[in-house]
Amino acid sequence: MQIIRGLSIFGLSISFNLTHSYSMQLYNTLSAKEREALIEQAGKERLTISFYKYAHIGNPRILRNHLFIHWNELDVLGRIYVAHEGVNAQLSVPADNFKAFKDHLDSISFLEGVRLNIAIEQDNKSFLKLKVKVRRKIVADGLDDNTFDVTDKGIHVDAEQFNQLVEDPDAIVVDMRNHYESEIGHFKNAVTPDVDTFRDSLDLIEEQLRDHKEDKKLVMYCTGGIRCEKASAYYRHKGFKQVYQLEGGIIEYTRQVRDRELDNKFLGKNFVFDQRRAERISDEVISNCHQCGKPCDTHTNCANEGCHLLFIQCEECAEEMNQCCSEACMEIVALPYEEQKKLRKGKTKSNLIFKKGRSEVLKFKKPATSSLVLEERK
Repeated sequence: MQIIRGLSIFGLSISFNLTHSYSMQLYNTLSAKEREALIEQAGKERLTISFYKYAHIGNPRILRNHLFIHWNELDVLGRIYVAHEGVNAQLSVPADNFKAFKDHLDSISFLEGVRLNIAIEQDNKSFLKLKVKVRRKIVADGLDDNTFDVTDKGIHVDAEQFNQLVEDPDAIVVDMRNHYESEIGHFKNAVTPDVDTFRDSLDLIEEQLRDHKEDKKLVMYCTGGIRCEKASAYYRHKGFKQVYQLEGGIIEYTRQVRDRELDNKFLGKNFVFDQRRAERISDEVISNCHQCGKPCDTHTNCANEGCHLLFIQCEECAEEMNQCCSEACMEIVALPYEEQKKLRKGKTKSNLIFKKGRSEVLKFKKPATSSLVLEERK
Protein backbone atom coordinates (compact mmCIF):
# COMPACT_ATOMS: atom_id res chain seq x y z
CA MET A 1 0.00 0.00 0.00
CA GLN A 2 1.46 3.34 -1.06
CA ILE A 3 1.28 6.21 1.42
CA ILE A 4 1.04 9.86 0.40
CA ARG A 5 1.53 12.24 3.33
CA GLY A 6 -0.13 9.82 5.67
CA LEU A 7 -3.10 9.11 3.40
CA SER A 8 -3.72 5.82 1.60
CA ILE A 9 -4.14 6.21 -2.15
CA PHE A 10 -6.38 3.16 -2.07
CA GLY A 11 -8.45 4.07 1.01
CA LEU A 12 -11.76 5.89 1.28
CA SER A 13 -10.24 8.62 3.42
CA ILE A 14 -8.11 10.08 0.65
CA SER A 15 -10.97 9.79 -1.82
CA PHE A 16 -13.10 11.90 0.51
CA ASN A 17 -10.34 14.39 1.23
CA LEU A 18 -9.39 14.78 -2.41
CA THR A 19 -13.03 15.22 -3.33
CA HIS A 20 -12.96 18.32 -1.17
CA SER A 21 -9.71 19.31 -2.89
CA TYR A 22 -11.29 19.19 -6.34
CA SER A 23 -12.34 22.79 -5.88
CA MET A 24 -8.62 23.50 -6.13
CA GLN A 25 -6.99 23.96 -9.52
CA LEU A 26 -6.46 20.63 -11.26
CA TYR A 27 -5.58 21.84 -14.76
CA ASN A 28 -3.68 24.63 -16.49
CA THR A 29 -5.30 28.05 -16.65
CA LEU A 30 -2.46 29.89 -18.42
CA SER A 31 -1.41 29.72 -22.05
CA ALA A 32 2.18 28.93 -23.01
CA LYS A 33 2.79 32.59 -23.92
CA GLU A 34 1.41 33.79 -20.58
CA ARG A 35 3.59 31.29 -18.72
CA GLU A 36 6.65 32.28 -20.74
CA ALA A 37 6.12 35.92 -19.77
CA LEU A 38 5.86 34.97 -16.08
CA ILE A 39 9.09 32.97 -16.27
CA GLU A 40 10.91 35.93 -17.78
CA GLN A 41 9.43 38.27 -15.17
CA ALA A 42 10.46 36.00 -12.29
CA GLY A 43 14.04 35.83 -13.56
CA LYS A 44 14.74 32.67 -11.55
CA GLU A 45 16.85 29.71 -12.56
CA ARG A 46 14.89 26.54 -13.34
CA LEU A 47 16.12 22.94 -13.39
CA THR A 48 15.02 20.50 -16.10
CA ILE A 49 14.61 17.02 -14.62
CA SER A 50 13.33 13.61 -15.68
CA PHE A 51 12.56 10.44 -13.76
CA TYR A 52 10.49 7.29 -13.97
CA LYS A 53 9.41 4.54 -11.62
CA TYR A 54 7.55 1.32 -12.25
CA ALA A 55 5.14 0.50 -9.42
CA HIS A 56 1.66 -0.91 -8.83
CA ILE A 57 -0.72 2.07 -8.54
CA GLY A 58 -4.29 1.19 -7.66
CA ASN A 59 -5.93 4.51 -8.59
CA PRO A 60 -3.86 6.58 -11.05
CA ARG A 61 -6.47 9.34 -11.17
CA ILE A 62 -6.17 10.08 -7.44
CA LEU A 63 -2.37 10.12 -7.65
CA ARG A 64 -2.56 12.32 -10.75
CA ASN A 65 -4.66 14.93 -8.92
CA HIS A 66 -2.41 14.78 -5.87
CA LEU A 67 0.70 15.43 -7.96
CA PHE A 68 -0.89 18.29 -9.89
CA ILE A 69 -2.12 20.09 -6.75
CA HIS A 70 1.23 19.94 -4.97
CA TRP A 71 3.48 20.49 -7.97
CA ASN A 72 1.40 23.40 -9.23
CA GLU A 73 2.02 25.09 -5.87
CA LEU A 74 5.76 24.63 -6.44
CA ASP A 75 5.57 26.13 -9.96
CA VAL A 76 6.52 22.81 -11.55
CA LEU A 77 6.02 22.65 -15.32
CA GLY A 78 6.28 19.59 -17.52
CA ARG A 79 4.76 16.44 -18.95
CA ILE A 80 3.96 13.65 -16.50
CA TYR A 81 2.26 10.32 -17.26
CA VAL A 82 0.62 8.28 -14.49
CA ALA A 83 -0.61 4.72 -15.06
CA HIS A 84 -1.33 1.57 -13.11
CA GLU A 85 2.27 0.53 -13.88
CA GLY A 86 4.00 3.66 -12.55
CA VAL A 87 5.04 7.27 -13.27
CA ASN A 88 7.06 8.80 -16.10
CA ALA A 89 7.98 12.48 -15.73
CA GLN A 90 9.85 15.16 -17.68
CA LEU A 91 9.60 18.54 -15.97
CA SER A 92 11.23 21.75 -14.80
CA VAL A 93 11.15 23.27 -11.34
CA PRO A 94 12.51 26.57 -9.95
CA ALA A 95 15.91 25.89 -8.39
CA ASP A 96 14.65 27.59 -5.21
CA ASN A 97 11.86 24.99 -4.96
CA PHE A 98 13.95 21.92 -5.73
CA LYS A 99 14.33 20.84 -2.10
CA ALA A 100 10.58 21.16 -1.49
CA PHE A 101 9.94 19.20 -4.70
CA LYS A 102 12.38 16.46 -3.65
CA ASP A 103 10.84 16.32 -0.16
CA HIS A 104 7.42 15.83 -1.73
CA LEU A 105 8.72 13.00 -3.93
CA ASP A 106 10.22 11.33 -0.87
CA SER A 107 6.87 11.59 0.95
CA ILE A 108 5.42 9.17 -1.63
CA SER A 109 6.71 5.75 -0.63
CA PHE A 110 7.41 4.29 -4.08
CA LEU A 111 9.09 7.53 -5.24
CA GLU A 112 11.31 7.92 -2.20
CA GLY A 113 14.92 8.10 -3.35
CA VAL A 114 14.01 7.80 -7.04
CA ARG A 115 16.93 8.71 -9.33
CA LEU A 116 16.51 12.16 -10.88
CA ASN A 117 18.19 12.79 -14.23
CA ILE A 118 19.26 16.43 -14.29
CA ALA A 119 19.47 17.83 -17.84
CA ILE A 120 22.93 18.39 -19.30
CA GLU A 121 21.90 21.74 -20.77
CA GLN A 122 19.41 23.87 -18.85
CA ASP A 123 16.75 26.13 -20.33
CA ASN A 124 14.26 28.02 -18.18
CA LYS A 125 11.63 27.57 -20.89
CA SER A 126 12.06 23.84 -21.50
CA PHE A 127 8.41 23.40 -20.43
CA LEU A 128 5.65 26.01 -20.43
CA LYS A 129 2.71 24.06 -18.98
CA LEU A 130 2.09 21.49 -16.27
CA LYS A 131 0.42 18.47 -17.85
CA VAL A 132 -0.23 15.45 -15.64
CA LYS A 133 -2.07 12.79 -17.63
CA VAL A 134 -3.48 9.37 -16.79
CA ARG A 135 -2.40 6.85 -19.42
CA ARG A 136 -2.81 3.13 -19.92
CA LYS A 137 0.99 2.84 -19.81
CA ILE A 138 3.82 5.21 -18.98
CA VAL A 139 5.58 4.18 -22.21
CA ALA A 140 3.64 3.15 -25.32
CA ASP A 141 5.30 -0.24 -25.80
CA GLY A 142 2.30 -2.20 -27.14
CA LEU A 143 3.27 -5.21 -25.00
CA ASP A 144 1.05 -7.52 -23.01
CA ASP A 145 2.82 -7.43 -19.66
CA ASN A 146 0.94 -10.52 -18.51
CA THR A 147 2.92 -12.69 -20.96
CA PHE A 148 6.33 -12.18 -19.29
CA ASP A 149 7.95 -11.16 -16.02
CA VAL A 150 8.58 -7.42 -16.28
CA THR A 151 10.77 -7.55 -13.14
CA ASP A 152 13.24 -10.02 -14.73
CA LYS A 153 15.37 -7.22 -16.14
CA GLY A 154 18.82 -7.08 -17.67
CA ILE A 155 22.07 -6.15 -15.97
CA HIS A 156 22.40 -2.42 -15.27
CA VAL A 157 25.80 -0.93 -16.14
CA ASP A 158 27.36 2.46 -15.42
CA ALA A 159 29.29 4.67 -17.85
CA GLU A 160 32.65 2.98 -17.31
CA GLN A 161 31.22 -0.51 -17.82
CA PHE A 162 29.24 0.69 -20.84
CA ASN A 163 32.39 2.09 -22.45
CA GLN A 164 33.97 -1.34 -22.18
CA LEU A 165 30.94 -2.98 -23.78
CA VAL A 166 30.95 -0.46 -26.65
CA GLU A 167 34.41 -1.76 -27.61
CA ASP A 168 33.62 -5.44 -26.90
CA PRO A 169 33.52 -7.49 -30.15
CA ASP A 170 31.09 -9.90 -28.47
CA ALA A 171 28.60 -7.12 -27.70
CA ILE A 172 25.89 -5.64 -29.92
CA VAL A 173 25.03 -2.13 -28.73
CA VAL A 174 21.48 -1.16 -29.70
CA ASP A 175 19.88 2.29 -29.63
CA MET A 176 16.30 1.80 -28.35
CA ARG A 177 15.17 5.26 -29.50
CA ASN A 178 13.39 6.28 -32.70
CA HIS A 179 15.13 7.15 -35.98
CA TYR A 180 14.87 10.92 -35.59
CA GLU A 181 16.53 10.70 -32.16
CA SER A 182 19.51 8.58 -33.20
CA GLU A 183 19.95 10.53 -36.44
CA ILE A 184 21.48 13.50 -34.59
CA GLY A 185 23.39 11.49 -31.97
CA HIS A 186 24.27 7.95 -30.95
CA PHE A 187 27.02 5.88 -29.37
CA LYS A 188 30.06 4.66 -31.26
CA ASN A 189 29.47 1.23 -32.84
CA ALA A 190 25.75 1.35 -32.02
CA VAL A 191 23.01 -0.25 -34.08
CA THR A 192 20.35 2.40 -34.76
CA PRO A 193 17.02 0.82 -35.84
CA ASP A 194 15.19 2.85 -38.48
CA VAL A 195 11.85 2.92 -36.65
CA ASP A 196 9.13 5.46 -35.87
CA THR A 197 8.07 3.90 -32.55
CA PHE A 198 9.52 1.99 -29.63
CA ARG A 199 7.17 -0.91 -30.36
CA ASP A 200 8.53 -1.23 -33.89
CA SER A 201 12.08 -1.53 -32.60
CA LEU A 202 11.22 -4.41 -30.25
CA ASP A 203 10.10 -6.70 -33.08
CA LEU A 204 12.82 -5.61 -35.51
CA ILE A 205 15.65 -6.25 -33.04
CA GLU A 206 14.25 -9.59 -31.88
CA GLU A 207 13.84 -10.80 -35.45
CA GLN A 208 17.19 -9.71 -36.84
CA LEU A 209 19.32 -10.65 -33.84
CA ARG A 210 17.68 -14.04 -33.23
CA ASP A 211 20.86 -15.87 -34.32
CA HIS A 212 22.84 -14.11 -31.57
CA LYS A 213 20.67 -14.91 -28.54
CA GLU A 214 23.32 -17.24 -27.10
CA ASP A 215 26.68 -15.91 -28.29
CA LYS A 216 26.35 -12.12 -28.13
CA LYS A 217 25.79 -9.57 -25.37
CA LEU A 218 22.72 -7.45 -26.11
CA VAL A 219 23.52 -3.97 -24.77
CA MET A 220 20.76 -1.34 -24.88
CA TYR A 221 20.51 2.36 -24.19
CA CYS A 222 17.94 5.14 -24.49
CA THR A 223 17.50 8.74 -23.29
CA GLY A 224 16.85 8.19 -19.59
CA GLY A 225 16.56 4.42 -19.18
CA ILE A 226 12.79 3.86 -19.15
CA ARG A 227 12.50 2.18 -22.54
CA CYS A 228 15.35 -0.21 -21.78
CA GLU A 229 13.78 -1.10 -18.43
CA LYS A 230 10.88 -2.85 -20.16
CA ALA A 231 12.84 -3.98 -23.24
CA SER A 232 15.48 -5.82 -21.22
CA ALA A 233 12.82 -7.96 -19.51
CA TYR A 234 11.12 -8.56 -22.86
CA TYR A 235 14.32 -9.78 -24.53
CA ARG A 236 15.19 -12.04 -21.63
CA HIS A 237 11.72 -13.51 -22.06
CA LYS A 238 12.51 -13.96 -25.78
CA GLY A 239 15.59 -16.04 -24.97
CA PHE A 240 18.49 -13.57 -25.05
CA LYS A 241 20.94 -14.86 -22.45
CA GLN A 242 23.17 -11.80 -21.93
CA VAL A 243 21.12 -8.62 -21.66
CA TYR A 244 22.55 -5.29 -20.45
CA GLN A 245 21.13 -1.78 -20.16
CA LEU A 246 22.75 1.61 -19.55
CA GLU A 247 21.67 2.79 -16.10
CA GLY A 248 20.05 6.21 -16.34
CA GLY A 249 20.43 6.35 -20.11
CA ILE A 250 22.39 8.94 -22.08
CA ILE A 251 21.66 11.69 -19.54
CA GLU A 252 23.20 9.86 -16.57
CA TYR A 253 26.03 8.52 -18.77
CA THR A 254 27.03 12.07 -19.71
CA ARG A 255 27.00 13.18 -16.07
CA GLN A 256 29.23 10.26 -15.06
CA VAL A 257 31.62 10.84 -17.97
CA ARG A 258 32.11 14.46 -16.92
CA ASP A 259 32.32 13.77 -13.18
CA ARG A 260 34.74 10.84 -13.54
CA GLU A 261 36.65 12.25 -16.55
CA LEU A 262 35.92 9.16 -18.66
CA ASP A 263 36.15 8.85 -22.44
CA ASN A 264 32.95 10.02 -24.09
CA LYS A 265 31.71 7.41 -26.58
CA PHE A 266 28.60 9.37 -27.56
CA LEU A 267 28.67 11.23 -30.86
CA GLY A 268 26.55 14.34 -31.45
CA LYS A 269 23.41 15.49 -29.65
CA ASN A 270 20.93 13.82 -27.31
CA PHE A 271 17.35 14.39 -28.53
CA VAL A 272 14.96 15.51 -25.77
CA PHE A 273 11.18 15.88 -25.73
CA ASP A 274 10.85 19.48 -24.60
CA GLN A 275 11.36 22.98 -25.97
CA ARG A 276 15.15 22.47 -26.11
CA ARG A 277 14.73 19.56 -28.58
CA ALA A 278 18.32 18.43 -27.94
CA GLU A 279 21.37 18.86 -25.73
CA ARG A 280 24.90 18.69 -27.11
CA ILE A 281 27.00 15.82 -25.78
CA SER A 282 29.98 16.05 -28.13
CA ASP A 283 31.23 18.44 -30.81
CA GLU A 284 30.61 16.04 -33.71
CA VAL A 285 27.78 16.87 -36.12
CA ILE A 286 26.69 13.53 -37.58
CA SER A 287 23.52 14.52 -39.46
CA ASN A 288 22.58 16.79 -42.34
CA CYS A 289 20.09 19.53 -43.10
CA HIS A 290 17.08 17.83 -44.70
CA GLN A 291 16.74 20.65 -47.23
CA CYS A 292 20.25 21.45 -48.48
CA GLY A 293 22.33 18.53 -47.20
CA LYS A 294 25.01 20.48 -45.33
CA PRO A 295 26.11 19.23 -41.86
CA CYS A 296 23.46 20.20 -39.31
CA ASP A 297 21.83 18.68 -36.22
CA THR A 298 19.19 21.28 -35.34
CA HIS A 299 15.59 20.03 -35.28
CA THR A 300 12.70 22.40 -35.89
CA ASN A 301 8.95 22.16 -36.47
CA CYS A 302 7.48 23.51 -39.69
CA ALA A 303 6.07 27.00 -39.08
CA ASN A 304 2.81 26.00 -40.78
CA GLU A 305 0.66 24.94 -37.81
CA GLY A 306 -1.34 22.68 -40.10
CA CYS A 307 1.84 20.73 -40.86
CA HIS A 308 4.16 21.04 -37.85
CA LEU A 309 6.55 18.46 -39.35
CA LEU A 310 9.69 17.86 -37.26
CA PHE A 311 12.80 17.95 -39.44
CA ILE A 312 16.44 19.08 -39.47
CA GLN A 313 17.00 22.58 -40.86
CA CYS A 314 20.14 24.75 -40.97
CA GLU A 315 20.07 28.50 -40.29
CA GLU A 316 20.42 29.39 -43.97
CA CYS A 317 17.48 27.21 -45.02
CA ALA A 318 15.41 28.44 -42.07
CA GLU A 319 15.84 31.99 -43.33
CA GLU A 320 15.25 31.12 -46.97
CA MET A 321 12.23 28.89 -46.28
CA ASN A 322 10.75 31.03 -43.49
CA GLN A 323 11.16 28.05 -41.13
CA CYS A 324 8.93 25.90 -43.32
CA CYS A 325 9.47 22.41 -44.72
CA SER A 326 8.21 23.20 -48.23
CA GLU A 327 7.16 25.97 -50.60
CA ALA A 328 3.53 24.92 -50.12
CA CYS A 329 3.82 25.54 -46.39
CA MET A 330 5.57 28.85 -47.05
CA GLU A 331 2.57 30.00 -49.09
CA ILE A 332 0.22 29.12 -46.23
CA VAL A 333 2.35 30.86 -43.60
CA ALA A 334 2.37 34.02 -45.76
CA LEU A 335 -1.45 34.22 -45.50
CA PRO A 336 -3.18 36.27 -42.77
CA TYR A 337 -3.46 34.19 -39.59
CA GLU A 338 -7.28 34.07 -39.72
CA GLU A 339 -7.11 32.60 -43.23
CA GLN A 340 -4.63 29.98 -41.98
CA LYS A 341 -7.10 29.04 -39.24
CA LYS A 342 -9.88 28.65 -41.82
CA LEU A 343 -7.70 26.30 -43.88
CA ARG A 344 -7.04 24.16 -40.79
CA LYS A 345 -10.65 24.08 -39.62
CA GLY A 346 -12.10 20.58 -39.59
CA LYS A 347 -8.81 18.96 -40.60
CA THR A 348 -6.71 16.67 -38.48
CA LYS A 349 -2.98 17.25 -38.51
CA SER A 350 -1.10 15.37 -41.18
CA ASN A 351 0.41 12.00 -40.38
CA LEU A 352 3.70 13.67 -41.18
CA ILE A 353 3.82 14.98 -37.62
CA PHE A 354 4.26 11.35 -36.54
CA LYS A 355 6.60 10.53 -39.44
CA LYS A 356 9.30 12.89 -38.24
CA GLY A 357 11.78 13.68 -41.02
CA ARG A 358 10.06 11.26 -43.45
CA SER A 359 8.26 13.70 -45.77
CA GLU A 360 8.89 13.45 -49.51
CA VAL A 361 9.40 17.25 -49.62
CA LEU A 362 12.68 16.81 -47.72
CA LYS A 363 15.30 16.29 -50.42
CA PHE A 364 18.10 15.21 -48.08
CA LYS A 365 16.17 13.18 -45.51
CA LYS A 366 17.87 10.08 -44.15
CA PRO A 367 17.15 7.04 -46.39
CA ALA A 368 14.80 4.50 -44.82
CA THR A 369 15.99 0.95 -44.21
CA SER A 370 14.28 -2.17 -42.87
CA SER A 371 17.38 -3.94 -41.59
CA LEU A 372 19.90 -3.47 -38.81
CA VAL A 373 23.45 -2.62 -39.79
CA LEU A 374 26.04 -4.12 -37.46
CA GLU A 375 29.07 -1.86 -37.21
CA GLU A 376 32.54 -3.33 -37.64
CA ARG A 377 34.74 -2.73 -34.60
CA LYS A 378 37.72 -0.53 -35.46
